[in-house]
Amino acid sequence: MRFKITDAIIEPDQLRTQLLSPTCGGYCSFEGWVRDHHEGKSVSSLEYSSYPELANKEGNRITDAAMERFDIQDIRCHHRVGHLEIGEMAVYVGVSAAHRDAAFQACRYVIDEIKHSVPIWKKEYYTDNSTAWPKCSGCNNPAHSHHHEK
Repeated sequence: MRFKITDAIIEPDQLRTQLLSPTCGGYCSFEGWVRDHHEGKSVSSLEYSSYPELANKEGNRITDAAMERFDIQDIRCHHRVGHLEIGEMAVYVGVSAAHRDAAFQACRYVIDEIKHSVPIWKKEYYTDNSTAWPKCSGCNNPAHSHHHEK
């Protein structure tokens, strides 16, 4: 399984070790961290939720597509769910390949596709005690029912 939704802290060194191979001369990774601001508002923390079965299926479809599309050896992608504090890692993508260009391209492809296609929702908690669901159509409507939240 190359993609995983997890509520555990992401360990990038362990994931990187899984990608090591004597046939690879290139490695590229992306780490997404919780930042303290968004669109002019001060963020205190985030909460990610997902529909895990579908998220894992879609994430693995994306990593499988990257394996076919790019000349790479392997990929690992983990995305956190649950409550995350400022500075914590929310997502990791690592790619190993014989050459760096393929690793760069595949890494960019995977994170872009994950952000676009995987059912993961982000709730932002602000320092003024307000909250919002960025880029979630209808999520900020009080009448909205968020069926997949746990």
